[in-house]
Amino acid sequence: MEFEFWWLLVPPLFFALGWLAARIDIKQLLSESRRLPAAYYKGLNFLVNDQEELAINAFVEIIKTNPDSVELNFALGSMFRRKGEIDRAILIHQKLLQRNDLPTEDRLQAQYELALDYLKSGLLDRAEDSLKALQNTRLARKASGHLLDIYQQEKQWEKAIAVANTLADANYSFQHEVAQFYCELAQRELANSQPDAARTYLDTALQMHRKCTRANLLLGDIELAAGNADSAIAFWQRIESQDPQYLSLAGARVLAAFKSQGRLTEGIQLLKSYQSNYPTLDLLELIHQSIVEAEGAKPARDYVFSELRSNPSMLGLKTLVDAEALLTPAERRKDIDAIRNLIHENTRKQAMYQCTACGFRARQYYWHCPGCSGWETYIPKLGADVK
Repeated sequence: MEFEFWWLLVPPLFFALGWLAARIDIKQLLSESRRLPAAYYKGLNFLVNDQEELAINAFVEIIKTNPDSVELNFALGSMFRRKGEIDRAILIHQKLLQRNDLPTEDRLQAQYELALDYLKSGLLDRAEDSLKALQNTRLARKASGHLLDIYQQEKQWEKAIAVANTLADANYSFQHEVAQFYCELAQRELANSQPDAARTYLDTALQMHRKCTRANLLLGDIELAAGNADSAIAFWQRIESQDPQYLSLAGARVLAAFKSQGRLTEGIQLLKSYQSNYPTLDLLELIHQSIVEAEGAKPARDYVFSELRSNPSMLGLKTLVDAEALLTPAERRKDIDAIRNLIHENTRKQAMYQCTACGFRARQYYWHCPGCSGWETYIPKLGADVK
């Protein structure tokens, strides 16, 4: 086959074209970089070195000469919001929204940023309006997430349920949260002396999340208030199959129901079975007090001592010292009190409930964490450590 010599020209031609294209790109890049103000690079340098105040000052100077720079306006607004200068952030985003030449996508982003400004400043009504304006846009899901936060803060549980249902998908169902919202509605009805309406909400909570222990706790409360002690106990006993660690929250209720029927000993035996299978300090102290009432101080002390041998703890030791104090002669009470005070000082920080999400500690149990606003994030046991 005869060789075509003109093919030898092809490689140099492609090389020349590549070199020319690269030269054009480099020239364009150099041209664009020369147009950027020196203050821009100063601002970036300040940001890299965590000198946010100096970066803001540099970018403000650029905005004065280049007010049409949308991205820079967004960056500056975010920095103002992060620093707590909400008025300045709001002003920037409002000015962006007033521009007629702003592209649709940038207008949506400005609306979203303005909503975040209002949220940060506590102007929840304005934030709600701004977030609602983003429905049916690419930012709808983010906006709905913030709306859910607002409705929880304002205790607008019906709206919170509606938004949570729109957010539910294959990745996350929101069943825990929605069940808790229905429990909140039930609590509201109970405060207004409407037990039937509360029952309806609690039944719905269990339909949403069958392991909602709070719903059964409240249903038991309703039954006990109506004089139906056996029915109340039945609701509380269901908690064992839902999540037995929540039995500690039902302990005092169970004893009250049995006591109202003159069956305190039977109630103590039930709690002892729970303590044997799911030991908690809450139940231990409750059982000790109940045995003192039903049988006397010595059987109560003996029970606590036997339990501590199986499950030793500093908080349990405090209960044992309390039990021992009831049997101590008056002349030795001072020594026991000194030991009790010493143990109390060393266990005071342990005798708290703790959130598994943020570690927030509290003396009382919360269904809704005051620290991180999570639902059912508290361990329902005193002294439990977050893993």
